[in-house]
Amino acid sequence: MNQDTRALLQRYFDAFNSGNVQGMLACVSDDVVHDVNQGGRRTGKDLFGEFLLHMDRCYKEQLKDIMLMGNADGSRGSAEYMVHGTYKSDDEGLLRATGQTYVLPAGSFFEVASGHIVRVTTYYNLKNWIEQVGG
Repeated sequence: MNQDTRALLQRYFDAFNSGNVQGMLACVSDDVVHDVNQGGRRTGKDLFGEFLLHMDRCYKEQLKDIMLMGNADGSRGSAEYMVHGTYKSDDEGLLRATGQTYVLPAGSFFEVASGHIVRVTTYYNLKNWIEQVGG
């Protein structure tokens, strides 16, 4: 894996785990494309920031056992990890939040250019999450 891309993705995940939204935003391009799990596509750093703040309001999550992977030229990267979380505030269209905890496997895929993440796509099993939080 390209070391510059590895370092960028590591900074991104370190910022995530420390709750540092600004640190995450520093890793993405102004026109970042974000494909939301079970949702649509958002384009731009502002919309990505809104998404991160929404997630921070509804969930407290730590990513563990992160395995970073990528191609040799650094234009693509991915990560597999376990999400350890608490559902702390109701999210629209989902179950009522009562502090339920969950552990969920997930993966993210990245496109990288000019030292920034230009696309991020994250996948997890929503049905598994719903079952864990009481659905």
